[in-house]
Amino acid sequence: MSALLALRRMAREGAHWAFILTVGAALASTFLVLGDQLIWPQNVLLLVAGLAYTVIGVGGFEYCQRRGQWPLSLLYFAVQLPLAVAVFYLGLGHLSGLLIIIVLPLVSHAQMLFSNRGALVIAALITAVSASTIGFLTNWTALFTSTLSIGAGVVFVFVFTQVALREQQARAEVERLAADLRTANDKLREYAVQVEELATAKERNRLAREIHDSLGHYLTVINVQIEAARTVIGSEPPRALDALRKAQSLAQEGLADVRRSVAALRASPTENRPLPEALAALAAENRASGLLTELAVTGAPRPLPPQTELTLYRAMQEGLTNIRKHARASRVDITLDYGDHERVCLRVRDNGVGGSPEDRSGGYGLLGVRERTHLLGGEVRIHSAAGQGFTLEVELPG
Repeated sequence: MSALLALRRMAREGAHWAFILTVGAALASTFLVLGDQLIWPQNVLLLVAGLAYTVIGVGGFEYCQRRGQWPLSLLYFAVQLPLAVAVFYLGLGHLSGLLIIIVLPLVSHAQMLFSNRGALVIAALITAVSASTIGFLTNWTALFTSTLSIGAGVVFVFVFTQVALREQQARAEVERLAADLRTANDKLREYAVQVEELATAKERNRLAREIHDSLGHYLTVINVQIEAARTVIGSEPPRALDALRKAQSLAQEGLADVRRSVAALRASPTENRPLPEALAALAAENRASGLLTELAVTGAPRPLPPQTELTLYRAMQEGLTNIRKHARASRVDITLDYGDHERVCLRVRDNGVGGSPEDRSGGYGLLGVRERTHLLGGEVRIHSAAGQGFTLEVELPG
Protein backbone atom coordinates (compact mmCIF):
# COMPACT_ATOMS: atom_id res chain seq x y z
CA MET A 1 0.00 0.00 0.00
CA SER A 2 2.92 2.40 0.73
CA ALA A 3 4.25 1.78 -2.80
CA LEU A 4 0.85 2.67 -4.25
CA LEU A 5 0.68 5.88 -2.23
CA ALA A 6 4.18 6.79 -3.38
CA LEU A 7 3.15 6.13 -6.98
CA ARG A 8 0.12 8.38 -6.65
CA ARG A 9 2.19 11.12 -5.04
CA MET A 10 4.73 10.97 -7.86
CA ALA A 11 1.93 11.10 -10.46
CA ARG A 12 0.36 14.11 -8.75
CA GLU A 13 3.69 15.92 -8.53
CA GLY A 14 4.36 15.11 -12.18
CA ALA A 15 0.97 16.58 -13.16
CA HIS A 16 1.76 19.77 -11.22
CA TRP A 17 5.12 20.15 -12.95
CA ALA A 18 3.51 19.50 -16.35
CA PHE A 19 0.95 22.25 -15.64
CA ILE A 20 3.66 24.72 -14.56
CA LEU A 21 5.91 23.96 -17.55
CA THR A 22 3.02 24.19 -20.02
CA VAL A 23 1.87 27.61 -18.83
CA GLY A 24 5.45 28.82 -18.40
CA ALA A 25 6.38 27.79 -21.95
CA ALA A 26 3.27 29.49 -23.38
CA LEU A 27 3.90 32.75 -21.55
CA ALA A 28 7.63 32.75 -22.35
CA SER A 29 6.99 32.22 -26.07
CA THR A 30 4.39 34.99 -26.05
CA PHE A 31 6.77 37.52 -24.46
CA LEU A 32 9.59 36.52 -26.81
CA VAL A 33 7.49 36.80 -29.99
CA LEU A 34 5.45 39.92 -29.16
CA GLY A 35 8.36 41.77 -27.61
CA ASP A 36 7.67 45.53 -27.54
CA GLN A 37 4.01 45.11 -28.49
CA LEU A 38 3.28 44.34 -24.85
CA ILE A 39 3.58 47.63 -22.96
CA TRP A 40 2.75 48.77 -19.44
CA PRO A 41 0.43 47.73 -17.85
CA GLN A 42 -0.53 45.04 -20.35
CA ASN A 43 2.66 43.04 -19.89
CA VAL A 44 2.37 43.12 -16.08
CA LEU A 45 -1.30 42.13 -16.17
CA LEU A 46 -0.48 39.25 -18.53
CA LEU A 47 2.21 38.02 -16.16
CA VAL A 48 -0.07 38.36 -13.11
CA ALA A 49 -2.92 36.55 -14.86
CA GLY A 50 -0.57 33.77 -15.93
CA LEU A 51 0.83 33.39 -12.41
CA ALA A 52 -2.67 33.36 -10.90
CA TYR A 53 -3.75 30.76 -13.44
CA THR A 54 -0.71 28.61 -12.55
CA VAL A 55 -1.06 28.90 -8.76
CA ILE A 56 -4.78 28.06 -8.85
CA GLY A 57 -4.10 25.26 -11.34
CA VAL A 58 -1.71 23.62 -8.87
CA GLY A 59 -3.00 24.48 -5.40
CA GLY A 60 -6.69 24.84 -6.25
CA PHE A 61 -6.80 21.59 -8.21
CA GLU A 62 -5.09 19.63 -5.41
CA TYR A 63 -7.50 21.09 -2.85
CA CYS A 64 -10.53 20.16 -4.97
CA GLN A 65 -9.20 16.66 -5.53
CA ARG A 66 -8.56 16.20 -1.82
CA ARG A 67 -12.04 17.42 -0.81
CA GLY A 68 -13.86 15.54 -3.58
CA GLN A 69 -16.86 17.94 -3.66
CA TRP A 70 -18.31 18.74 -7.08
CA PRO A 71 -19.41 22.34 -6.20
CA LEU A 72 -15.76 23.18 -5.41
CA SER A 73 -14.70 21.56 -8.68
CA LEU A 74 -17.23 23.65 -10.62
CA LEU A 75 -15.94 26.77 -8.86
CA TYR A 76 -12.39 25.79 -9.88
CA PHE A 77 -13.31 25.75 -13.58
CA ALA A 78 -15.47 28.87 -13.20
CA VAL A 79 -12.30 30.69 -12.06
CA GLN A 80 -9.77 29.08 -14.40
CA LEU A 81 -11.67 29.55 -17.69
CA PRO A 82 -12.07 33.32 -17.26
CA LEU A 83 -8.40 33.54 -16.28
CA ALA A 84 -7.48 31.67 -19.47
CA VAL A 85 -9.63 34.08 -21.51
CA ALA A 86 -7.88 36.99 -19.79
CA VAL A 87 -4.48 35.54 -20.72
CA PHE A 88 -5.67 35.17 -24.35
CA TYR A 89 -6.91 38.76 -24.43
CA LEU A 90 -3.83 40.25 -22.80
CA GLY A 91 -1.64 38.22 -25.16
CA LEU A 92 -3.36 39.90 -28.10
CA GLY A 93 -4.72 36.55 -29.23
CA HIS A 94 -1.28 35.65 -30.56
CA LEU A 95 -1.53 31.98 -31.49
CA SER A 96 2.07 31.57 -32.53
CA GLY A 97 2.88 32.18 -28.87
CA LEU A 98 1.12 28.91 -28.12
CA LEU A 99 -1.11 30.54 -25.49
CA ILE A 100 -3.85 28.16 -26.53
CA ILE A 101 -2.06 25.18 -24.93
CA ILE A 102 -2.62 26.53 -21.43
CA VAL A 103 -6.22 25.23 -21.46
CA LEU A 104 -5.22 21.63 -22.26
CA PRO A 105 -4.23 20.69 -18.66
CA LEU A 106 -7.79 21.67 -17.63
CA VAL A 107 -9.05 18.72 -19.69
CA SER A 108 -7.01 16.32 -17.54
CA HIS A 109 -8.20 18.08 -14.39
CA ALA A 110 -11.82 17.63 -15.50
CA GLN A 111 -11.33 13.86 -15.84
CA MET A 112 -9.77 13.63 -12.38
CA LEU A 113 -12.52 15.68 -10.70
CA PHE A 114 -15.66 14.48 -12.51
CA SER A 115 -17.15 11.35 -13.99
CA ASN A 116 -16.67 10.64 -17.70
CA ARG A 117 -19.92 12.40 -18.60
CA GLY A 118 -19.07 15.49 -16.55
CA ALA A 119 -15.53 15.53 -17.94
CA LEU A 120 -16.90 15.44 -21.50
CA VAL A 121 -19.14 18.43 -20.75
CA ILE A 122 -16.21 20.40 -19.28
CA ALA A 123 -13.99 19.45 -22.26
CA ALA A 124 -16.66 20.64 -24.71
CA LEU A 125 -17.02 23.89 -22.74
CA ILE A 126 -13.24 24.42 -22.79
CA THR A 127 -13.20 23.89 -26.58
CA ALA A 128 -16.12 26.28 -27.16
CA VAL A 129 -14.76 29.06 -24.89
CA SER A 130 -11.25 28.81 -26.36
CA ALA A 131 -12.41 28.82 -29.99
CA SER A 132 -14.86 31.68 -29.34
CA THR A 133 -12.14 33.75 -27.67
CA ILE A 134 -9.78 33.22 -30.59
CA GLY A 135 -12.55 34.13 -33.05
CA PHE A 136 -13.33 37.30 -31.10
CA LEU A 137 -9.67 38.37 -30.85
CA THR A 138 -8.75 37.59 -34.47
CA ASN A 139 -11.61 37.14 -36.92
CA TRP A 140 -14.72 35.04 -36.82
CA THR A 141 -13.81 33.29 -40.06
CA ALA A 142 -11.09 31.46 -38.10
CA LEU A 143 -13.67 30.09 -35.66
CA PHE A 144 -14.15 26.82 -37.59
CA THR A 145 -10.43 26.07 -37.98
CA SER A 146 -9.77 27.07 -34.37
CA THR A 147 -12.47 24.72 -33.17
CA LEU A 148 -10.95 21.86 -35.16
CA SER A 149 -7.39 22.49 -33.93
CA ILE A 150 -8.38 23.02 -30.31
CA GLY A 151 -10.80 20.09 -30.45
CA ALA A 152 -8.06 17.81 -31.75
CA GLY A 153 -5.81 18.82 -28.88
CA VAL A 154 -8.59 18.37 -26.34
CA VAL A 155 -9.44 14.90 -27.71
CA PHE A 156 -5.78 13.86 -27.58
CA VAL A 157 -5.38 15.00 -23.97
CA PHE A 158 -8.73 13.43 -23.02
CA VAL A 159 -7.79 10.02 -24.45
CA PHE A 160 -4.24 10.13 -23.06
CA THR A 161 -5.51 11.01 -19.57
CA GLN A 162 -8.17 8.29 -19.77
CA VAL A 163 -5.49 5.69 -20.55
CA ALA A 164 -3.30 6.94 -17.70
CA LEU A 165 -6.18 6.88 -15.21
CA ARG A 166 -7.14 3.34 -16.21
CA GLU A 167 -3.55 2.20 -15.80
CA GLN A 168 -3.44 3.79 -12.34
CA GLN A 169 -6.71 2.08 -11.40
CA ALA A 170 -5.37 -1.24 -12.67
CA ARG A 171 -2.22 -0.83 -10.58
CA ALA A 172 -4.30 0.04 -7.53
CA GLU A 173 -6.42 -3.06 -8.08
CA VAL A 174 -3.32 -5.24 -8.45
CA GLU A 175 -1.89 -3.78 -5.23
CA ARG A 176 -5.16 -4.41 -3.41
CA LEU A 177 -5.38 -8.00 -4.66
CA ALA A 178 -1.74 -8.61 -3.71
CA ALA A 179 -2.39 -7.24 -0.19
CA ASP A 180 -5.50 -9.43 0.10
CA LEU A 181 -3.50 -12.44 -1.05
CA ARG A 182 -0.76 -11.78 1.51
CA THR A 183 -3.37 -11.47 4.25
CA ALA A 184 -5.05 -14.69 3.11
CA ASN A 185 -1.71 -16.51 3.08
CA ASP A 186 -0.88 -15.29 6.59
CA LYS A 187 -4.27 -16.44 7.84
CA LEU A 188 -3.86 -19.77 6.07
CA ARG A 189 -0.51 -20.34 7.80
CA GLU A 190 -2.08 -19.47 11.15
CA TYR A 191 -4.98 -21.82 10.50
CA ALA A 192 -2.59 -24.58 9.43
CA VAL A 193 -0.64 -24.24 12.68
CA GLN A 194 -3.90 -24.24 14.67
CA VAL A 195 -5.13 -27.32 12.82
CA GLU A 196 -1.84 -29.09 13.56
CA GLU A 197 -2.11 -28.21 17.24
CA LEU A 198 -5.75 -29.34 17.38
CA ALA A 199 -4.88 -32.58 15.62
CA THR A 200 -2.04 -33.16 18.10
CA ALA A 201 -4.35 -32.48 21.05
CA LYS A 202 -7.00 -34.79 19.59
CA GLU A 203 -4.45 -37.57 19.10
CA ARG A 204 -3.14 -37.13 22.62
CA ASN A 205 -6.65 -37.35 24.03
CA ARG A 206 -7.28 -40.50 22.00
CA LEU A 207 -4.08 -42.09 23.26
CA ALA A 208 -4.90 -41.06 26.82
CA ARG A 209 -8.23 -42.85 26.54
CA GLU A 210 -6.46 -45.90 25.15
CA ILE A 211 -4.04 -45.89 28.08
CA HIS A 212 -6.90 -45.65 30.51
CA ASP A 213 -8.90 -48.43 28.83
CA SER A 214 -6.01 -50.82 28.17
CA LEU A 215 -4.33 -50.27 31.53
CA GLY A 216 -7.63 -50.68 33.36
CA HIS A 217 -8.25 -53.92 31.47
CA TYR A 218 -4.80 -55.34 32.21
CA LEU A 219 -4.92 -54.38 35.89
CA THR A 220 -8.38 -55.90 36.30
CA VAL A 221 -7.35 -59.23 34.74
CA ILE A 222 -4.06 -59.29 36.68
CA ASN A 223 -5.98 -58.68 39.89
CA VAL A 224 -8.31 -61.61 39.04
CA GLN A 225 -5.35 -63.93 38.39
CA ILE A 226 -3.64 -62.94 41.65
CA GLU A 227 -6.86 -63.51 43.60
CA ALA A 228 -7.20 -66.92 41.97
CA ALA A 229 -3.61 -67.76 42.90
CA ARG A 230 -4.15 -66.72 46.52
CA THR A 231 -7.26 -68.85 46.70
CA VAL A 232 -5.59 -72.09 45.56
CA ILE A 233 -2.00 -71.52 46.63
CA GLY A 234 -2.38 -73.83 49.64
CA SER A 235 -4.44 -76.60 48.09
CA GLU A 236 -3.38 -76.53 44.42
CA PRO A 237 0.10 -74.99 44.05
CA PRO A 238 0.38 -75.81 40.29
CA ARG A 239 -2.84 -73.86 39.56
CA ALA A 240 -1.60 -70.99 41.70
CA LEU A 241 1.73 -70.88 39.80
CA ASP A 242 -0.14 -70.99 36.49
CA ALA A 243 -2.29 -68.03 37.58
CA LEU A 244 0.82 -66.09 38.66
CA ARG A 245 2.54 -66.79 35.33
CA LYS A 246 -0.54 -65.47 33.51
CA ALA A 247 -0.55 -62.39 35.74
CA GLN A 248 3.14 -61.79 35.04
CA SER A 249 2.61 -62.18 31.29
CA LEU A 250 -0.32 -59.77 31.38
CA ALA A 251 1.76 -57.29 33.40
CA GLN A 252 4.52 -57.39 30.76
CA GLU A 253 2.01 -56.90 27.94
CA GLY A 254 0.37 -54.01 29.79
CA LEU A 255 3.76 -52.42 30.51
CA ALA A 256 4.73 -52.61 26.82
CA ASP A 257 1.38 -51.10 25.85
CA VAL A 258 1.80 -48.26 28.32
CA ARG A 259 5.33 -47.56 27.09
CA ARG A 260 4.10 -47.32 23.50
CA SER A 261 1.32 -44.90 24.48
CA VAL A 262 3.58 -42.80 26.69
CA ALA A 263 6.17 -42.57 23.91
CA ALA A 264 3.48 -41.22 21.58
CA LEU A 265 2.28 -38.80 24.25
CA ARG A 266 5.65 -37.57 25.43
CA ALA A 267 5.93 -33.80 25.85
CA SER A 268 7.68 -31.59 23.33
CA PRO A 269 11.47 -31.71 23.92
CA THR A 270 11.57 -27.89 23.98
CA GLU A 271 8.95 -27.51 26.72
CA ASN A 272 10.12 -26.13 30.06
CA ARG A 273 13.64 -25.34 28.80
CA PRO A 274 15.19 -22.80 26.40
CA LEU A 275 15.81 -23.83 22.81
CA PRO A 276 19.63 -23.47 23.04
CA GLU A 277 19.62 -25.81 26.04
CA ALA A 278 17.49 -28.39 24.19
CA LEU A 279 19.81 -28.22 21.17
CA ALA A 280 22.86 -28.50 23.42
CA ALA A 281 21.42 -31.72 24.86
CA LEU A 282 21.01 -33.09 21.32
CA ALA A 283 24.60 -32.12 20.50
CA ALA A 284 25.82 -33.85 23.68
CA GLU A 285 23.98 -37.05 22.74
CA ASN A 286 25.58 -36.95 19.29
CA ARG A 287 28.99 -36.29 20.83
CA ALA A 288 28.55 -39.28 23.13
CA SER A 289 28.12 -41.49 20.06
CA GLY A 290 31.73 -40.69 19.08
CA LEU A 291 31.16 -37.87 16.57
CA LEU A 292 32.74 -34.50 17.39
CA THR A 293 29.77 -32.10 17.59
CA GLU A 294 29.99 -28.37 18.32
CA LEU A 295 27.06 -26.00 18.89
CA ALA A 296 27.46 -22.21 18.57
CA VAL A 297 24.73 -19.68 19.43
CA THR A 298 25.13 -16.25 17.81
CA GLY A 299 23.09 -13.16 18.64
CA ALA A 300 20.97 -12.67 21.74
CA PRO A 301 18.68 -15.67 22.39
CA ARG A 302 15.01 -14.72 22.69
CA PRO A 303 11.75 -16.60 23.29
CA LEU A 304 10.22 -18.05 20.12
CA PRO A 305 6.76 -19.50 19.42
CA PRO A 306 6.53 -23.15 20.53
CA GLN A 307 5.97 -24.39 16.97
CA THR A 308 9.07 -22.52 15.79
CA GLU A 309 11.25 -24.00 18.53
CA LEU A 310 9.92 -27.52 17.90
CA THR A 311 10.53 -27.19 14.15
CA LEU A 312 14.15 -26.11 14.72
CA TYR A 313 14.66 -28.94 17.22
CA ARG A 314 13.27 -31.54 14.79
CA ALA A 315 15.38 -30.10 11.96
CA MET A 316 18.58 -30.50 14.00
CA GLN A 317 17.48 -33.98 15.10
CA GLU A 318 16.88 -35.03 11.49
CA GLY A 319 20.16 -33.47 10.36
CA LEU A 320 22.18 -35.38 12.99
CA THR A 321 20.36 -38.63 12.19
CA ASN A 322 21.21 -38.27 8.49
CA ILE A 323 24.83 -37.48 9.30
CA ARG A 324 25.20 -40.61 11.43
CA LYS A 325 23.55 -42.74 8.73
CA HIS A 326 25.07 -41.40 5.51
CA ALA A 327 27.75 -38.73 5.89
CA ARG A 328 30.76 -40.71 7.17
CA ALA A 329 31.79 -37.45 8.81
CA SER A 330 34.23 -36.82 11.67
CA ARG A 331 32.88 -33.44 12.72
CA VAL A 332 29.55 -31.59 12.88
CA ASP A 333 29.20 -27.83 13.39
CA ILE A 334 25.80 -26.46 14.40
CA THR A 335 24.93 -22.76 14.48
CA LEU A 336 21.80 -21.23 15.98
CA ASP A 337 21.71 -17.63 14.69
CA TYR A 338 19.53 -14.97 16.40
CA GLY A 339 21.33 -12.12 14.60
CA ASP A 340 18.30 -11.05 12.53
CA HIS A 341 15.66 -9.52 14.83
CA GLU A 342 12.83 -10.83 12.63
CA ARG A 343 14.15 -14.30 11.75
CA VAL A 344 16.10 -17.15 13.32
CA CYS A 345 18.35 -19.55 11.43
CA LEU A 346 19.70 -23.03 12.22
CA ARG A 347 22.65 -24.51 10.26
CA VAL A 348 23.84 -28.11 10.57
CA ARG A 349 27.11 -28.65 8.67
CA ASP A 350 29.27 -31.79 8.45
CA ASN A 351 32.61 -32.57 6.81
CA GLY A 352 31.47 -35.85 5.30
CA VAL A 353 31.32 -37.24 1.78
CA GLY A 354 28.63 -34.80 0.66
CA GLY A 355 26.76 -35.24 -2.60
CA SER A 356 24.30 -33.37 -4.80
CA PRO A 357 21.37 -31.69 -2.99
CA GLU A 358 18.96 -33.63 -5.20
CA ASP A 359 20.34 -36.91 -3.90
CA ARG A 360 20.02 -35.87 -0.28
CA SER A 361 16.72 -33.92 -0.14
CA GLY A 362 14.16 -36.56 -1.03
CA GLY A 363 13.94 -38.60 2.20
CA TYR A 364 10.89 -38.61 4.40
CA GLY A 365 12.76 -36.96 7.26
CA LEU A 366 13.85 -33.93 5.25
CA LEU A 367 10.44 -33.83 3.60
CA GLY A 368 8.91 -33.52 7.06
CA VAL A 369 11.34 -30.71 7.91
CA ARG A 370 10.35 -28.87 4.71
CA GLU A 371 6.64 -29.26 5.43
CA ARG A 372 6.97 -28.01 9.03
CA THR A 373 9.09 -25.07 7.88
CA HIS A 374 6.81 -24.02 5.03
CA LEU A 375 3.74 -24.14 7.28
CA LEU A 376 5.42 -21.50 9.45
CA GLY A 377 6.42 -19.33 6.47
CA GLY A 378 10.08 -20.34 6.62
CA GLU A 379 12.67 -21.61 4.17
CA VAL A 380 14.86 -24.73 3.91
CA ARG A 381 18.16 -24.55 2.04
CA ILE A 382 20.60 -27.39 1.30
CA HIS A 383 24.22 -26.91 0.25
CA SER A 384 26.32 -29.92 -0.72
CA ALA A 385 28.89 -31.18 -3.16
CA ALA A 386 30.84 -34.40 -3.48
CA GLY A 387 33.66 -34.47 -0.94
CA GLN A 388 32.67 -31.09 0.56
CA GLY A 389 30.21 -32.11 3.24
CA PHE A 390 26.55 -31.36 3.62
CA THR A 391 24.78 -28.30 5.09
CA LEU A 392 21.14 -28.15 6.15
CA GLU A 393 19.88 -24.60 6.76
CA VAL A 394 16.45 -23.81 8.20
CA GLU A 395 15.27 -20.17 8.48
CA LEU A 396 12.02 -19.23 10.23
CA PRO A 397 10.21 -16.01 11.18
CA GLY A 398 10.79 -15.15 14.80
